[in-house]
Amino acid sequence: MSETLLRVEELALHYRTRQGTVRAVDGISFDIRRNEALVVLGESGCGKSSLAKALMRVLPRNVAHQGGRVRLGEVEVSALPDERFRREVQWSRLALVMQASMNALNPVVRVGEQVAEPLRVLHGWSRKRALDRAVEVLELVGVSTDFLARYPFELSGGMRQRVVLAMALVAEPELVILDEPTSALDVLTQASIMNALKRIKRELDTSFILITHDVATSSELADRVALMYAGQLVEVADAARFFGEPAHPYSQMLMASVPRLRQRTRPEPIPGQPPSLFDPPGGCRFAERCPYRFARCAQDPPAFRLGERHRARCWLHAENEGNPGGGR
Repeated sequence: MSETLLRVEELALHYRTRQGTVRAVDGISFDIRRNEALVVLGESGCGKSSLAKALMRVLPRNVAHQGGRVRLGEVEVSALPDERFRREVQWSRLALVMQASMNALNPVVRVGEQVAEPLRVLHGWSRKRALDRAVEVLELVGVSTDFLARYPFELSGGMRQRVVLAMALVAEPELVILDEPTSALDVLTQASIMNALKRIKRELDTSFILITHDVATSSELADRVALMYAGQLVEVADAARFFGEPAHPYSQMLMASVPRLRQRTRPEPIPGQPPSLFDPPGGCRFAERCPYRFARCAQDPPAFRLGERHRARCWLHAENEGNPGGGR
């Protein structure tokens, strides 16, 4: 059995706004093993990007509440002071490719210098040594050394995305969080990026958290899937089990809404809208949209154990009520 790399327990991140408190991440638990890819699926606004920010401690100023435990390897990183976390964890062990990150490159700094910068800042490498490493990583993600001296505006969107991925990988982190890394790219470029990620996972033994709403793209990389809804994880399962036999009603309806090449029936839309994260309803948060809703859904369900590392947050699985899991 592979070693557990990341263990997250009851992670929470709430924001303070003029309209009230947004409970973007509300008690999330899961784990990731080494050389494993976990795909976090969910509709826009369900808290996926906030989950990435909470893990990476890239937080806005209006945080109302932050809680939970995060263990990376043998270190409980959630207990580390901010300065030590930045020095020992950020980019060195845990890296983030943010949503629309290809627009975050400095337009007046050459590509090679930007990829090499983390090594010079974090580890004090010489410019030559850092640039040599930048060449290796750029080639790994499919960027020719001809682009090393170019500026970001001279690159296509797909090439800029690869450069940002190289920046995340250059310090050889154990885990890389990818927040919608292919959302602004054409289909062929998306496929090329996913192939690069699979090669990196295989060759560097890197673990990934891929955050997306694209079921088709996510299936290319996923070892496991975590489905997020209204700030909570409603199902966590192996990819084959999730895509083939989803257990939560939301998972089932999501898979039924995805068009397939050889299906004879039309995709079915999910009726209704997700609840507001300003004031989430009590009980099951999916109940208002669920065709199987019954009286017990007025209570908040735990994450029931359906198999090894398979959990579903639904009262329909209450036959396992005596052994509720923590979402891992």
